[in-house]
Amino acid sequence: MAAMTINQDARTARVQRQQRLMAAGGLVGALAALSCCILPLVLFSLGVSGAWIGNLTELAPYEPCFIAVTIGCLGYGYWLVYRSSKVVCADGEACAQPLSNWLVQLGLIVATVLAIAAIGFDFLAPLLLDL
Repeated sequence: MAAMTINQDARTARVQRQQRLMAAGGLVGALAALSCCILPLVLFSLGVSGAWIGNLTELAPYEPCFIAVTIGCLGYGYWLVYRSSKVVCADGEACAQPLSNWLVQLGLIVATVLAIAAIGFDFLAPLLLDL
């Protein structure tokens, strides 16, 4: 019975670590996808300037790769968050309540919004720039 608890604790810790990694990967991927188009625009609007900002546009050919990695991380992250909450305990066993993963969920939501902005910018930019 003690071995079962140790195995379950190790599994819970592994799943929580994977959740955090996928949320961080989604955020990094979304920021990378934004780096060629939206990030320079935001930096200019905040008053940040410099010749190095122009170098961010060189990342434009890699944007589909960044978006693919982001979608993969987000998909696996959401799957881990919502699948791991449905762990069933055996009869007569005491189950530890999983730690609140609101920070992971927030990270996934923010990364999703950023990824949608990166994808949507490619479609909306021609419409907005033609005005």
